[in-house]
Amino acid sequence: MAAIHTDKAFEQDLRNLREKLLAMGAKVEALVAQSVRALTDRDSALAEKVVGADREVNRLEVDIDDLCRRILALRQPAASDLRLITTALKIVTDLERIGDLAVNIAERSMDLNQVPPLAPYVDTPKLADLAQQQVKKALDAFVSGDAAKAEEVLKGDDLLDALFLKIFNELLAYMMEDSRNIRRATALMFIAKHLERVGDHALNVAEMVIYMVRGKDVRHPKSRDLTE
Repeated sequence: MAAIHTDKAFEQDLRNLREKLLAMGAKVEALVAQSVRALTDRDSALAEKVVGADREVNRLEVDIDDLCRRILALRQPAASDLRLITTALKIVTDLERIGDLAVNIAERSMDLNQVPPLAPYVDTPKLADLAQQQVKKALDAFVSGDAAKAEEVLKGDDLLDALFLKIFNELLAYMMEDSRNIRRATALMFIAKHLERVGDHALNVAEMVIYMVRGKDVRHPKSRDLTE
């Protein structure tokens, strides 16, 4: 649970921080959805809007960084509040990279829209939906300080990875079937990989939330096993 402060200005700063992170998260989720819709609807104008919107994501990153540093300098937070702020500084980096991945997808979509579609786009939008759900759930866990919800993101990553592998294998089959499919299939593989990476960034956020709430680092469990 978030700490309750008698200092109203401090509490307002923390509230602003959570709200800005949610706004940035909603923005990058929307950009991922739009970038995939630009592919499925063959809408290159929408893809161009995604590319242009990256400036707003970068601005939000700078605003949140500035707010975190101002809180650290002026409020000198301790214990759980310090973990919250340092976690926010890390989360904002993952969100900015999700925005970059949406731009990459949009750029690939513009290229693919110039040629006939390889096959109906069925699983790619499903993969995008899963990735967006993971991002939203991870951010909700951060704002509510809910480690159990963050753990749901860790479990959900397996489903996302399985769908990515299914798409990858299907595209590989198209490439082996006809060499003329290679260029389009490769571009679609990159899009699927970008979406899988969105899920990885959501996983990063969830792991940081667990650390923020419980003080327990759940990253790289196999590496930690080597030191035990």
